[in-house]
Amino acid sequence: MAAPSTTTTTTTTQSPRTTHVPLPRPAPYVPLRYPSSRKTIYDRNLNRTRQNEVSLSSFAHIFNALISYHQNRAPSVSDLESRLALSGYPIGVKLLDLLLYRQPQRSATRPTRLLELLQFIHSQLWRALFNRTADALESSSSSSAEYMITDNEPMVNTFISVPKDMSQLNCAAFVGGMIEGVCDAAGFATDSVTAHSAGEGDEMWPGKTIFLIKFKKEIVEREEMLKGGS
Repeated sequence: MAAPSTTTTTTTTQSPRTTHVPLPRPAPYVPLRYPSSRKTIYDRNLNRTRQNEVSLSSFAHIFNALISYHQNRAPSVSDLESRLALSGYPIGVKLLDLLLYRQPQRSATRPTRLLELLQFIHSQLWRALFNRTADALESSSSSSAEYMITDNEPMVNTFISVPKDMSQLNCAAFVGGMIEGVCDAAGFATDSVTAHSAGEGDEMWPGKTIFLIKFKKEIVEREEMLKGGS
């Protein structure tokens, strides 16, 4: 008896067609444009004098543009303040080295103790930024890791008009980011540096702002060890 014949069928599947999207052409190289004096910002002397200060109106224009940029991308007031703080942080990191460089050689020492750092921020940092010292420096009565720097009239808030629906916004968070950058660059890590409006009900200083600095636990422990050793 003959075996039944078997038929085999083969199916072929077509591989999906791939489309290649050409990459855009690279932008043409544009060399650095030099002013007529053939000098750039990198040729300036780091020991700048008061005649080279930026005018308040120029700063306000740039700062308002920065706020508008972050406001369009921030879903909440707290996120907007965080973005402003992040913008100020790298400035603070660089400011520490710049201010130490500008000091006389005998006194150009990096702060190595917590109180020295806070006094440096209260006086030298504020004087370099705002041409005056901060109004107060206090330690918290509830935590040894918390300190407060008070500015009765923050310059960064001079031309800021806060809408009613964002009444909790304090644009001085930008300065808080600079404070945090200085602390981290000096080796005093912080948990947070926040700006709090404290001028409500104060007729003399309605824009009063308190910068709350919370240092990490290990920084406080290190300071206690140094105190015990001395």
